[in-house]
Amino acid sequence: MSSSANSHSTERSAAARPFTPHNDRDQLTINTIRTLAMDAVQKANSGHPGTPMALAPVGYTLWKDFLRYHPEHPDWPNRDRFVLSVGHASMLLYSLLHLAGVIEIDEHGKPSGKPAVSVEDIKQFRQMDSKTPGHPEYRMTTGVETTTGPLGQGCANSVGMAMGERWLGEHFNKPDATLFDYNVYVLCGDGDMMEGVTAEAASIAGHLKLSNLCWIYDNNTISIEGHTELAYSDDVQKRFEGYGWKTLHVKDANDAAALANALQTFQQTQDAPTLIVVDSIIGFGSPNKHNTAAAHGEPLGDDEIKLTKKAYGWDENSSFLVPEDARHRLRDALLERSGSEYDAWLATYKQFEKDQPELADQLKRMRAGEMPEGWQDKQMTFEADAKGIASRASGGKVLNAFAEQIPWLIGGSADLSPSTKTNLTFDGAGSFEAGNYGGRNLHFGIREHAMGSIANGLALSYIRPYTSTFLVFSDYMKPPIRLASIMELPVVFVFTHDSIGVGEDGPTHQPIEQLTQLRATPGVLTIRPGDANETAQAWKVALAQTSRPSCLVLSRQPLPTLDRSKYASAEGLTKGAYVLADAVAGKVDVILIATGSEVGMTVEAFETLKAQGIAARVVSMPSWELFEDQDKAYRDSVLPPSVTARVVVEQAGPVGWDRYVGQTGAKVVMNTFGASAPIDKLQAKYGFTAQNIAKVAKEQLAG
Repeated sequence: MSSSANSHSTERSAAARPFTPHNDRDQLTINTIRTLAMDAVQKANSGHPGTPMALAPVGYTLWKDFLRYHPEHPDWPNRDRFVLSVGHASMLLYSLLHLAGVIEIDEHGKPSGKPAVSVEDIKQFRQMDSKTPGHPEYRMTTGVETTTGPLGQGCANSVGMAMGERWLGEHFNKPDATLFDYNVYVLCGDGDMMEGVTAEAASIAGHLKLSNLCWIYDNNTISIEGHTELAYSDDVQKRFEGYGWKTLHVKDANDAAALANALQTFQQTQDAPTLIVVDSIIGFGSPNKHNTAAAHGEPLGDDEIKLTKKAYGWDENSSFLVPEDARHRLRDALLERSGSEYDAWLATYKQFEKDQPELADQLKRMRAGEMPEGWQDKQMTFEADAKGIASRASGGKVLNAFAEQIPWLIGGSADLSPSTKTNLTFDGAGSFEAGNYGGRNLHFGIREHAMGSIANGLALSYIRPYTSTFLVFSDYMKPPIRLASIMELPVVFVFTHDSIGVGEDGPTHQPIEQLTQLRATPGVLTIRPGDANETAQAWKVALAQTSRPSCLVLSRQPLPTLDRSKYASAEGLTKGAYVLADAVAGKVDVILIATGSEVGMTVEAFETLKAQGIAARVVSMPSWELFEDQDKAYRDSVLPPSVTARVVVEQAGPVGWDRYVGQTGAKVVMNTFGASAPIDKLQAKYGFTAQNIAKVAKEQLAG
């Protein structure tokens, strides 16, 4: 195991303050968390009060006695990460952030001096434009480390965060300067455990021996339909032992001492991630104990809330009450434990800036989402070549050229790097694995869903990640792609084998509707380049993004590299669509629009039409999103509204193309699934030939 990994647990266990048994002020603060959850859900008439009530002592004990977190510096790079994967229990997190006195970080990255979550914010739970939405939203609320909507995503994100810490430690830590040794804590539940992405993520975390990762599993045996025995009887501890995790069991969520012992064991464990199973009663604290409304995500009702508050010794008629003795209990504990650690880290960092100016500059740029100076200086160009090169292959060359200039660009594939050509091959790239956490090639195994979610976790840790698989398997990655967009994370998702050009593998492997799905996802930048030089431009555009994910859609088969002295520059890709070829300047009878592997055959059709005296125009349209970013004047210059004779050529489904070819335009597209056959047979069968494209164009003119 690496040096930073060896020192991690020892340093953290020594730094942890001994647990002190809960006293009356602690119990008062725990009950404050519970009553805030009840009141917020009741006022909103929407939400889940039960899990925050049950897990209040768990969240409180973790934050008060173990979490390394400075409320006044919630963006401290070496803070512990707390992920609420049970996002429906968001009131637990909002209550903790309020009682911890966390200070808001504004949109410019500066402390605003305002609380991250005030009582007024809690009163606006689940309301329009509030900082307390139904599920925690990254960027919306300071202290929320990731958007955890769909169950299982937070668990998988946390694996990326833990991997991120390991990589950061290897890259930046020095014998006399430890900048990164944080832990990642997750609260998860039965729903998380049932979701497949959690199993994928847990498997890879165990394989990588991520001992900085601790999942606390709320074993309350309740789901929306009722008792989990309706559909779930896994022995979760045995499952995780099989994954290579350390497993512990706390039999009562209210037993703070037992939980503390388990967390101390986690901090001392050096060779595996830790799962702590905590038995809880959902909605605990209610006189009815296992309250039905709490269990099924409904407000408790005024009468039940009064009974519950009476059981706590609370003012039955109070609402959103934060007793003075509870107001600063958690904040003071965090400041007492983490204040000196933050000061020591800051001193270490200032000395690091003097001793390691190049690395310090890297870290500064990573935190700001910037790239190194001159990262585009090695922009690759490809000579004209009729035989050409697959865009997956040219993409691999471009990726390696950029990665040599961007030290924090890391990534890999779901067991397909020999096919996606995304392996980093230059000296020193290496593989990220247990014992070598500094490698830049990630091996996700056949775990596409977790791969995307882990990449989001890496992006949340200042790293620029990329992933790769076949386009048809983007189906497995829809949730993390969508969440990357919601969180505005500049992850690069590489999808190769992008069309029926996959050939003999047949319809199960030939993507049809996947491009439509990617283009339909708000905030996602989808780019399907038409040759090697467009591919180089596509990578440059993707890596230049700071607040949206990119999907690069690349071919398996060779694409002719166009002669750019004859046709327009590939830099036109940066505008999403551009005039690649015109028969006669200023005269256009028919417009041929193509993307990706169909650009080459469309240019052939253009030359045929040109020889026949037909004034055709070829528009390469690799990215709808980039094109729509342009002003109307530019868009009209590429696609003049007066020219209604139009043909689109794309080996994918037709949905959406009406916006560019109109109701009368023609579509040479796929209206069915493909077939198992050699590529030339498939293209002939479905009309993807220069001859057919020219024929359809002439039909447009005749019509």
